[in-house]
Amino acid sequence: MGSASVARSTNLLDELQSALSSGTVARRVEALRRVTDLFLYDAPSYSEDQIAVFDDVFHCLIEQIETSAKALLANRLAPISKAPPNLMYTLAFDDLIEVAAPVLSHSERLNDETLIENARIKSQGHLLAISKRKILSDAVTDVLVERGCDEVVESTVNNPGAAFSENGFTRLVSRAEGDDNLATCLGMRSIPRHHYLNLIAKASDSVRARLQAASPQSSSDISMAVQEVALRASMAASGTSDEPEMARGLIKSLYDDGRLDEAQIGTFAEAGKFHETNAAIAALAKVTVATVENMMTQSHSEGLMILAKVTGLSWTTLKTIMSMRGALSDYSPEDINEFRRSYEILRPSTAQQVLRFHKMRQSTAQTEPAA
Repeated sequence: MGSASVARSTNLLDELQSALSSGTVARRVEALRRVTDLFLYDAPSYSEDQIAVFDDVFHCLIEQIETSAKALLANRLAPISKAPPNLMYTLAFDDLIEVAAPVLSHSERLNDETLIENARIKSQGHLLAISKRKILSDAVTDVLVERGCDEVVESTVNNPGAAFSENGFTRLVSRAEGDDNLATCLGMRSIPRHHYLNLIAKASDSVRARLQAASPQSSSDISMAVQEVALRASMAASGTSDEPEMARGLIKSLYDDGRLDEAQIGTFAEAGKFHETNAAIAALAKVTVATVENMMTQSHSEGLMILAKVTGLSWTTLKTIMSMRGALSDYSPEDINEFRRSYEILRPSTAQQVLRFHKMRQSTAQTEPAA
């Protein structure tokens, strides 16, 4: 510190000693203001040891002072990256939200562990303040989504700096059912496709209309998602019978006898036999039937192209399979020509590599607790 700062510090220490010994609230508030001014004057240059001294002083001064003074202190220090850490912790856990909110929303001194602790035990007002932080990890949002009221959850979803875990997205989609505001907010975020499909499947017509109005360029995506959901539902409904198991038994028999080939797949596809086609591709591509079903019901066709190339299918057979998917394959002639060009230049080795990567990701997801 310079000589002027030293002089100010000496005078302030004398005032501080007097304020603490006199015990009057007015003297404490004035001393608090002076200490705050001194700290803010050169905060970036203080060492951690010096900050620790300020921390102790602040804790002495905030005892038995009025709420407005503590709230002012919180508002002044919360944006400071090197604010006294223990003071920030104390203010963040204050029961009065006007004191805690500025710190919870802005202080960089609060780590995830502290935020999670606060979110688990404090009021909805505290959770709302946390939801407004510039950056939120998925560990923190998990608690906000679990404990938060509708206002807290909606604020968290609307925060562009908030990250969500797999479990968080699952809980959000569930909460959004019957809540048009939350469903709309969630639909306007970039979320994993399988969660988006679940959201669209449960969303009301008004929510779909809102999403289309808010983002006209997403209209086709929403329309395709609705069709995809319908196709998944149709396949799931047919799966309530013994048809899938019968299809797998037939494919296993054909495969074991060496009679499973491209021509047979084409025959299944032309007849609209989803289960047989899926099981046949799975057998030849050496992947699970679930993997094929997932790729088959996606509104885009890149995954299906990968499977077809790995299986060694011709463009003609692939086009038949794409047509079998009904509404999901309502492509223009230009789209079909583009798909054909892409398929013809796709190398089998590249397709194998992409499929291996897909299987690795799927295997990893299945081992995670959230899955």
